[in-house]
Formats: sequence, C-alpha cells, structure tokens
Amino acid sequence: MLLVMCEPDPQEPTPDDPTPNEPTPYAFNLPAYFPQLQQPDSNIATEEGVALGRELFYEKKLSGDNTLSCGGCHFAESGFADPRQFSPGIDGTVGDRNSMAIINLAFQDKLFWDGRDNSLEEQALEPVTNPIEMHEEWPDAIAKIANDPKYPPMFEAAFGDDEVTVARVAKAIAQFERTVISSNSKYDRFIRGEVSFTPSELRGLDLFNTEVGDCFHCHGDFATGFQFTDGLFHNNGLDSTFTDMGLYNVTGNPNDMAKFKTPTLRNIEYTAPYMHDGRFQTLEEVIEHYNMGGHISATIDPLMKAAGSGRNWTEQQKQDLLNFLLTLSDPDFISNPDFQDPNP
Repeated sequence: MLLVMCEPDPQEPTPDDPTPNEPTPYAFNLPAYFPQLQQPDSNIATEEGVALGRELFYEKKLSGDNTLSCGGCHFAESGFADPRQFSPGIDGTVGDRNSMAIINLAFQDKLFWDGRDNSLEEQALEPVTNPIEMHEEWPDAIAKIANDPKYPPMFEAAFGDDEVTVARVAKAIAQFERTVISSNSKYDRFIRGEVSFTPSELRGLDLFNTEVGDCFHCHGDFATGFQFTDGLFHNNGLDSTFTDMGLYNVTGNPNDMAKFKTPTLRNIEYTAPYMHDGRFQTLEEVIEHYNMGGHISATIDPLMKAAGSGRNWTEQQKQDLLNFLLTLSDPDFISNPDFQDPNP
C-alpha cells in the first residue's frame, strides 16, 4: 500500500504555530444616565491600546528635546488641565490660550477652544509638531518610539504587529483619553440617591437650572447627559473688542468672532484658571463676571441676557451657586491610578 504524506496547507495554522492574541475589548463602566459612548469603527478601545496610549500620553520622547509630554500640559491633579495661564513649550514659548481640561471627551466632538479638530485622533496629532508645544517632527518622534525596546511589544499587543506609525500613536493616545471619565462627584452620587445636598447646594442647583442663574442653557445637565457643556460655541461677553477671534479662525464667518467652546463644569474646582485665556483665577471671579452680565459686542450670545445691566445676585445666591459647582468635584477622578503617569 502506498502511503501519501500530505504537506500541511501553508495558509492554515499548524498545532505548533502560535495563535495571535486578540486585543481585549475595553469595558467602559458608565452610569446609566450618561449618553451612549461613541467610538470610531477604526479605533475601538482595547485594554492593550489604552495601556499603550497611557504610556504615550506621558512619553517625553515625543517632544523635540525629550522633556515634554502631553501630561506636561494636562495635569491629573488639575483635572487634566494646566494650572498655569499658558503652557510653555520646549523652547520656552507660550501660547495665548489655557490648556483645556481632558474630562469626558469621549462624549464630545469639535475639540479645542475653537473646535478645529473633530476627533481625539485628530487632536492627538497636533501637539507633537506644534512649534510652541512639543516642537518635534513626526519621523523623528516615531524613530525614537520604535527604538525604545518597551514599545514594539506594546504596539504588537494593541495592533497585531510591532510597526510604529503616526496613525497608531494617535489612535492609542485617543483610546486612553476616551477612558479619562469622571462620574463619581457628589452630584453624581446625589443623582444616584447615595447622598443628599445641603440646603445651600440645593438652592445653587435651582439657581443653575432656572432663568435666575441661567447657567443651564450652555452647561445644562439633563439635556447633555450630565456633561455640563452643550459642546457648542458662544461669546460669553468677556470683551467688547477682540484680540482672539476664536471660532472665526476656523469658519471665517464674522458671526463666529470671539466664540469659544463651552468647557465642561465637571471638576471645575480643580481646573483653574478659567476662560479660554485663563484670565480668571477663582470661581468667585467667574461668578462675578456672569453676575455683571458681560460686555456687549457684535457677537455676544443672546443667552447673555443681562449684558449691560447685570443680574444683581445677592451674596447668598453667589455662595449657593459656588457651593453647587463644588459638588461637581470628583476626587476619585483626579487620583485614579489608571490615569496617572505609569513611570513617575
């Protein structure tokens, strides 16, 4: 009898071939009252991708002189904002806008104060090459990352092979930033029925959500899934004449002059200074700005109804509003070890 030995099909894995590990889907643990989290089909978060993104978020090799990372302008203890009015880049130069907080960006689009980017993947590309930030060329940054023995295995675990590319760096950082979610403030626990508000906090909540305070139109809670931003752009009466044109620089529409994205109020206690240019150091100053009504200009938002006249809140009302805003602080968020520098 003739025995014919068949060669294994080279396209089929043999028992001795290693089976490629599939990345583990990242499980977002969100409150039921949060909106649906949207992810791009081309960049679904995985445990391995998030771990890589966290390393890259704090990686100083992405800067021209290996001294600055994303985390160098977005500090966890400051709600992933910068306590300095303007962040210095590696050359010592500074911009003219305060670094926006990285909080619950998974639920937002139109990123930056002027909305120039539409996704976290786009946003992650900018700081590396920006001459007043990390001031590095992408080919040089990629070479440094690829030559660090720590990274090729992490890229392989996240993306299936160890190739280091600009797109993959941006994807990984975006995956990490989508996990930077705050959902355990006193306000959240109040909504879940776990704690009670003080009388002052309740009065502040009422002030916030009625025409008396009129905060809810831009920072509404229920309508925006408790993110405390409408994600839109407004001129909130900071100036009567403009030095920073805001959204206009993106759209070219004169009606968009001096309009800036509404920042989230979550963790507002930690994210000073305030406004796009960091002009206010305290929440008391912010409250007083809205109490006086803002400065009239051609593009001031119609929602600034008290412009030129003021709201004339009492000292008690201002204190109540402040006390409510402090319920949006989430100490667990700023101390979450999953968000900290993995190599301090």
